[in-house]
Amino acid sequence: MKKILTIAFRNLRRYRRRTLLTASLVMLGVLSVLLFTSVTGSFKQMMIGQITDAMLGHIQIHQKGFLAAIDTLPLNRNLKDTQVDKVRAVLDNSDAVAAYSTRLKFGAMFSTFAETTNIRLNGVDPDRELQTVPLLGDRISGRDKPGLLAKGEILVPKLLATGMKVGVGDTVVLVATNKDGSVNGQNFVIGGIVEALSGPGGRDGYIHIEDARSLLRIETDEVSEVAVRLSDIGLLKNTTATLAKELATLRGKEDKPLFEIHSWQELTPFFNIVKMIDVMTFFIKIMLVAIVLVSIMNVMVMAVYERINEIGTIAAIGTGPGKIMALFLSEGLLLGIIGAALGIVVFLAAVAVLNVVPISFDFGQQKGLLLEPAISFAEIVSISLIVVAISVLGSLQPAWKAATMDPITALRHV
Repeated sequence: MKKILTIAFRNLRRYRRRTLLTASLVMLGVLSVLLFTSVTGSFKQMMIGQITDAMLGHIQIHQKGFLAAIDTLPLNRNLKDTQVDKVRAVLDNSDAVAAYSTRLKFGAMFSTFAETTNIRLNGVDPDRELQTVPLLGDRISGRDKPGLLAKGEILVPKLLATGMKVGVGDTVVLVATNKDGSVNGQNFVIGGIVEALSGPGGRDGYIHIEDARSLLRIETDEVSEVAVRLSDIGLLKNTTATLAKELATLRGKEDKPLFEIHSWQELTPFFNIVKMIDVMTFFIKIMLVAIVLVSIMNVMVMAVYERINEIGTIAAIGTGPGKIMALFLSEGLLLGIIGAALGIVVFLAAVAVLNVVPISFDFGQQKGLLLEPAISFAEIVSISLIVVAISVLGSLQPAWKAATMDPITALRHV
């Protein structure tokens, strides 16, 4: 086999221009796929991080039926304190759960004493909320105090603050109706402005969960949802299934499920963009396969056609069809390896340049996000193996033709 590879390499050197052009085309295909995969993968991971780490969390747990009516933020679908205790017990026993936060979500009227509008509010435990969505703090501007917020403070969405012409330090009134129909109002001081994100929850305000219960006159520890952060987002699918199975064992009085659990993918329309990126990446890989297949097959067909006399000669002196076929397959193999290697080298250089001169873009209200292309070693190996395999596959038909060629007919060819 070593001799065959040596002869195949020499044959490629004999036709340097053709070898160089073919290897360059394979290199460009590999480079394009690696760059596209790394850039879109980086964008995808950055956006997932922004949405999960700054707003949603990786998983959310609600009372059965809450999500279907979430637009109205129904207070009668809150998790009761005993149900919350059951959820906490399940989460505390899971090694995959890094942190979780209870939230009380409701709608209220927001008044500046001169103007009034509606607002969606999240009552949160500040410390637990920052552990669950650590990037939330980065979305807050104008705050010069430690921590997310204190009792008596409200974090106002930027669009509402701009429209109502309020800023940090201003006093506002929140008026809310509880599930019994009684109305209550309280004064709050604006402790910060929350930059919006695209998607659900991007225009929500935040207050302390104890203030939320006081405003709604709730005396128990009921909450609307429990947001969960995992130690590794790669555990999302398995952990969601495991938690769902454990929570399914907890039933109501009529033996009906008490809880529903959803991953971030079910909570935001951005997941459709993620799926689109994955589909685009798949079709880009299909294009790479087509480029490599056509390029290798073309050069190998030409190699067989130009070396008919040579094939006849080596067949006439006793070289078997298997060795002739292996020779041409080896040439295709070497072309794939050379092209893939060159593509990887150029890709690594391009990534180094892009990381030195990063690409900046805006996403919703988030400005100046930096794209840092990166790709896993496994992905590079996977794409390289695809290229090499397709190179050998593209050489198969020309190699078979050369191996089955009649020596006498080949020697007569002019």
